[in-house]
Amino acid sequence: MEDSVGLEKRKKRRKSKEGKTLNGRQKVEEEEEERGECVVGDADDAGAAAGSDDGAEAGRIDGESGAEEGAENDAAAAAGEDAGPPAKKQKSWKGSKGIMSSEPFSQLPISEPTMKAINDMGFENMTQIQAGAIPRLLVGKDVVGAARTGSGKTLAFLVPAIELLYRISFSPRNGTGVIVICPTRELAIQTHAVAVDLLKYHTQTVGYVIGGNARRGEAERLVKGVNLLVATPGRLLDHLQSTRGFIFKNLKCLIIDEADRILEENFEDDMKQIIKLLPKERQTALFSATQTQKVADLVRLSFQTKPDYVGVDDGRAKVTNEGLQQGYCVVSSAKRFILLYSFLKRNMSKKVMVFFSSCNSVKYHADLLRFIKVDCCDIHGKQKQQKRTTTFFDFCKAEKGILLCTDVAARGLDIHAVDWIVQYDPPDEPKEYIHRVGRTARGEGGRGHALLFLIPEEMQFLSYLKAAKVPVKEYEFEEKKLANVQSHLEKLVETNYHLNQSAKDAYRSYMLAYNSHSMKDVFNVHRLDVKAVAASFGFSSPPKVNLNIDSNASKFRKKQRKVEGTRGRMSWSNPYGRLKGEDGRQFSRI
Repeated sequence: MEDSVGLEKRKKRRKSKEGKTLNGRQKVEEEEEERGECVVGDADDAGAAAGSDDGAEAGRIDGESGAEEGAENDAAAAAGEDAGPPAKKQKSWKGSKGIMSSEPFSQLPISEPTMKAINDMGFENMTQIQAGAIPRLLVGKDVVGAARTGSGKTLAFLVPAIELLYRISFSPRNGTGVIVICPTRELAIQTHAVAVDLLKYHTQTVGYVIGGNARRGEAERLVKGVNLLVATPGRLLDHLQSTRGFIFKNLKCLIIDEADRILEENFEDDMKQIIKLLPKERQTALFSATQTQKVADLVRLSFQTKPDYVGVDDGRAKVTNEGLQQGYCVVSSAKRFILLYSFLKRNMSKKVMVFFSSCNSVKYHADLLRFIKVDCCDIHGKQKQQKRTTTFFDFCKAEKGILLCTDVAARGLDIHAVDWIVQYDPPDEPKEYIHRVGRTARGEGGRGHALLFLIPEEMQFLSYLKAAKVPVKEYEFEEKKLANVQSHLEKLVETNYHLNQSAKDAYRSYMLAYNSHSMKDVFNVHRLDVKAVAASFGFSSPPKVNLNIDSNASKFRKKQRKVEGTRGRMSWSNPYGRLKGEDGRQFSRI
């Protein structure tokens, strides 16, 4: 009887709070259980725990006392149990029709083998970018395409490319007929996998060349004949210049995917050389999520005729996916890792991606989380390619899991059913934010959540997101509800040599990455509380590391060395290595 009376009181309190807003924050719909507040993690779980379907609208990410106690035990002993029972899976729902068209693949003039492969892949209707690009490419037109992430760009260029090879009976002895250039190794591997599925009933060959793989094996396959080649710019240029027997004079189509990212990765010079080496008589397609001046320059360089522009981004109220619920939380630097740890413990049954600003930070946090019994995997640029590939595909296939990564995984990759995107380190600019959150809520009816960590000094970043049509709402949390594990973490980092060294590297990389932010008015390294930042890496006081942030003296010395050149070296003009000027040293270091 008492329980039922208490339940009625709680329901009345909850109803009285509905609809209220605090300083423009997201509506607070408190779903209470007998023990108290909403748990850290997925708002859907909070609603499910209270028997409500409205949990997805909750604007809180508070901690649960039971989970807190378990977390403390885990960190203290570097061992422990899972944080309670597994959360319920998200319910399926029908999202906006924004990216889909009403046009079926069956109306396209494509071959039976291609149509059969598309049916096997489970596709019936085309997306808007596919409906706009495929018919134009099939009749031989050049195309520049712009579409939001997860809108089906890969099929938009692969279907016409494969049809082109099929119609002219392109065979291995003819060499390479189609080249697809991708900005990252992982995107190239994924594009190759889609091409393999589409070529299931064709006789044409497909392959990929990327940095990190054995060059000799790639060269042997190219000499045998790879009809459809997927490549990263650097390795492709290497083979074009150096691999004898690589036949690319018969190239019929060049496709540049994620062109803006390719240019961001400093491949501009490589792309210019590649385009000069390839035959001029070819079809060209370029796809880019954003249209920058550099992309416009690449278009002028790449296309021999005026291309058709296909875009589906114009006039949208927001640039992120329709089924994506986005929020941010404001947390002090010292509490950042504690909040992340509490969040991950609560979402062990979900599929979560966490973004960091540096490879060292990914390595350290992955090691630390494994030490305290939070199972996770990691992808970053310092790993060997085989490791990156294996981890990527394992995470793609997994029903649940936690992936820590740098922005190497932020563009183009299609990872199935990601529940949460957590941006632990803020992105460099709104455009990068959009690409990060594009890993979830992909495709028609896709649903997902995104959480951005901000410290109080970074609040101005929200105005830039608003200007970029990115709607984010504040998620609240109570610090007293977070796991009280800071002292245990500091002891672990202090006593474990490997973790200590890894933490120092991560701390140094974080500070250097922060200093390199392009938006200095928001991310100013001189405004950081260094002691609080160190605490988030498990240090009781800032470690002694060489930062050299804004060291004008160091920059001046480097500049002087470049100007003075090889002073004191032996050369044809100075055969005895005589020193110049007032330098009275007996020997000079070469």
